[in-house]
Amino acid sequence: MSENFGSISFEGRVAIVTGAGGGLGREYALELARRGAKVVVNDLGASRDGTGHSDAALKVVEEIEAAGGTAMSNGGSVTDYDQMVEMVAKAAEAWGGVHILINNAGVLRDKSFAKMTPADFEFVVRVHLLGSAFVTKACWDIFRAQNYGRILMTSSSSGLFGNFGQANYGAAKLGIAGLTRTLAIEGAKNDIRVNTLAPTAGTRMTEGLFPADLFDLFAPEKIVPAALYLVSKEAPTNQIVGAGAGVVQTAHITLTPGVALADDDLTPEGVAAAWDRIADRSAEIVPASGAEQAMLIGRTLMGR
Repeated sequence: MSENFGSISFEGRVAIVTGAGGGLGREYALELARRGAKVVVNDLGASRDGTGHSDAALKVVEEIEAAGGTAMSNGGSVTDYDQMVEMVAKAAEAWGGVHILINNAGVLRDKSFAKMTPADFEFVVRVHLLGSAFVTKACWDIFRAQNYGRILMTSSSSGLFGNFGQANYGAAKLGIAGLTRTLAIEGAKNDIRVNTLAPTAGTRMTEGLFPADLFDLFAPEKIVPAALYLVSKEAPTNQIVGAGAGVVQTAHITLTPGVALADDDLTPEGVAAAWDRIADRSAEIVPASGAEQAMLIGRTLMGR
């Protein structure tokens, strides 16, 4: 049994969840509302490749309201910055602020890189990476002014570790992790905490990728506890968190101390000869910012 840290409530909070018409986004929106948040349910209502439209967001709002919660629907595209500014303004006007943003909207256009068109690469990056940046930017000044904000980005194991047929998706998802890192640093002084979640869930986006007997094991609702902790008042910041089937993990970008090569060895051949020592992970660190790479280089040079 877990230690009792008290109930996590979102009373008095306003949350925006993109891509909340189904799958993970719907589960996030329902649980945020159940715990007291007023929720903007954003969804273009497109199919998983980004085409078409539906009233998916409105249906989730109806679910929330039927359960006694408060929500509004929004059908704007995360790829349209002006639409996202308008969405945030409407939420702030109606409910007095915005406190939580979950960037969940996404599409898939999977093909091997040899068969992938530039248009399919660009579109997936636009929805995932630029979309996350656009919605976050639309919220950023409000978060700074109220000295409070919680942002959850959605990455993927495909971005962190690679996956065949997902060059576009993987590039966008690792970009999102990089965006998180910088925003967590820039937002710290205003209590804006920014984290990345890499979920593994059986949803419309991943249907066909999971064996049928595992689809239910990886139900989307099993991701919700990690997601809601990461947007709570008590959340950490600058973390990459994996979640799936009830397992919660952390992922880390590490750096080895490296090898200081003498001038005579500072050649391609010298790098090749030292490669095993360069790649030795026994003393690797987890940098808190990009500046730590230069600092570690300095320490390695001093110890030469």
